[in-house]
Amino acid sequence: MAQNGAYPDTKLFINGQWRAGAEGKTIDVVDPATEEVIGKVAHATKADLDAALEAVDKGFKTWSATSAYERSKLMRKAAEILRERSDAIADIMVREQGKPRAEAKTETMAAADVIDWFAEEARRTYGQIIPGRAAGVTQMALKLPVGPVAAFTPWNFPINQVVRKLSGALAAGCSIIVKAPEETPASPAELIRAFADAGIPEGVVNLVYGVPAEISEYLIPHPTIRKISFTGSTPVGKHLAALAGQHMKRATMELGGHAPAMIFKDADLDKAVKVMAASKFRNAGQVCVSPTRFLVEEPVYDEVVESFTAAAKAINVGNGLEEGTQMGPLANERRIPALEELIQDAVDHGAEVKTGGRRIGNKGYFFEPTVLSNVPTKARIMNEEPFGPVAVFSRFSSLDEVIDEANRLPFGLASYAFTGSADTANQLGMRVEAGMTTINHNGLALPEVPFGGIKDSGHGTEGGSEAIEAYLVTKFVTQTA
Repeated sequence: MAQNGAYPDTKLFINGQWRAGAEGKTIDVVDPATEEVIGKVAHATKADLDAALEAVDKGFKTWSATSAYERSKLMRKAAEILRERSDAIADIMVREQGKPRAEAKTETMAAADVIDWFAEEARRTYGQIIPGRAAGVTQMALKLPVGPVAAFTPWNFPINQVVRKLSGALAAGCSIIVKAPEETPASPAELIRAFADAGIPEGVVNLVYGVPAEISEYLIPHPTIRKISFTGSTPVGKHLAALAGQHMKRATMELGGHAPAMIFKDADLDKAVKVMAASKFRNAGQVCVSPTRFLVEEPVYDEVVESFTAAAKAINVGNGLEEGTQMGPLANERRIPALEELIQDAVDHGAEVKTGGRRIGNKGYFFEPTVLSNVPTKARIMNEEPFGPVAVFSRFSSLDEVIDEANRLPFGLASYAFTGSADTANQLGMRVEAGMTTINHNGLALPEVPFGGIKDSGHGTEGGSEAIEAYLVTKFVTQTA
């Protein structure tokens, strides 16, 4: 880790060693608040990937033979190291990703909780004894690690997106190669460093960076890799899942969403606006579970839009390292024209910009918190995930109408609702097609609860008691004297 607040250059971690790429190539890392190049990350080539594959194969043999009790102890040690270093890691994350420091610190501390959760799950991978049909016959169903894992993670939550895959794999007894994001490389490297410094055996955890398509298309078909886990866009996820399917590799996919936030006339409106505004503009809206389509019942529509607009206008946008900043810049420059095009298209279709809609200044990737009202379903932004600080409002008149709209898109990751009716809440919980529905509060993404989507938002869960199952296979053993 760099000292005195300096941003560190990031190396590959292969077979227990921090090292440059075999060909010495590097990729620039840019601070999204200043547009300055603040560091470099090592660029892996085929030789590096071959070294990582050899290491992860060796690491699997070591780690799968390590008792669950010992794996759990080492993971807990890594979690404590991460907590001890959380302030320095948060500063690094802000520099490379842009989010406010408080959010970066929270992400780092939450990652330690995830590690602790999976450390406990490591000790509870129970099998079964199945009664035999004849005397003296023993029948056992054992839970065994699936094998070496390849994990691919995005830039919006540099540590959070790695730690669920890493912890699930390690808890189950799997080794892993992490392909972390080149835009935000140093903070996930510090997560890996916590495990290295806790004493993880050589080859069990490996970290690479480079050209994402080249790495995924080399690692996924390779016979050493037995499972993949990917978080990212739906189009890329479908491509990687298809590639995994060609080689009969198990795959967990956490893909994009377009979350409906349904606000009914009998809801606590002040609470709904406060909770949803905080959720919408967290990480500048660059969150796969971010509420995006705000569907408000007709009698309270104007009141909710006005209150939400006031909340958006009050947000302090600035450098994430500055005191009082509530929303930082977008993480990369390409998001600015993408958002501008979506907003203009909505306006062309009759939407009204209540606030925002523009880039802030001409240095750094800052964008105004934006509220669009009366957006028709034919506008692109009602059909494409904006992945930015844009809240899109439209009206509904009945429960059936809003559920139809919530389910209209092929996505099914997160959904939100606010209502004072127990019957409405029960119907939403059963009828909304999403992997997660949170009602009258934001209760998503705790380590102990499921986290994942359905439909085009992916399959599998990365939280709760089911999460470790993706890294385990069931082996039947029967014997008689």
